[in-house]
Amino acid sequence: MKCPYCSHPDTRVIDSRPAEDGNSIRRRRSCDVCGKRFTTYEKIETIPLIIIKKDNNREQYDRGKIENGVLRACYKRPVSAQEIQAAIDRIETKIFSMEAKEVPSSRIGEIVMEELKQLDEVAYVRFASVYREFKDVNTFMDELKKILK
Repeated sequence: MKCPYCSHPDTRVIDSRPAEDGNSIRRRRSCDVCGKRFTTYEKIETIPLIIIKKDNNREQYDRGKIENGVLRACYKRPVSAQEIQAAIDRIETKIFSMEAKEVPSSRIGEIVMEELKQLDEVAYVRFASVYREFKDVNTFMDELKKILK
């Protein structure tokens, strides 16, 4: 591993342990040349997941898009950042556990809605209103009635 301070190509690993997310390894490293210490994270490389959009275009999976959608849905709601990250981790785990190379965006949307329903009902309705593209008040009310049952 190259030192980020002096660019020396060789560094030593001082300590290794699982990262907080449990899906990566946190390593403390030291450079023998400049003596500085830094942290690196190793994550398992997965086969790229392709998302099939509504218009049948395909694009590579991007966790950031799910994060943005969930954060927007939870905006000004009593949901902690830790709960949001845990929900996003669960969503991602469900997506990758399907073990498919291509996944329709509609399936991902449904997984996100399932998770938001457990997390916060208002966030769920916000996400559903955008995701399902409610055309009028009646379709919006139908979704609210499903929650109230």
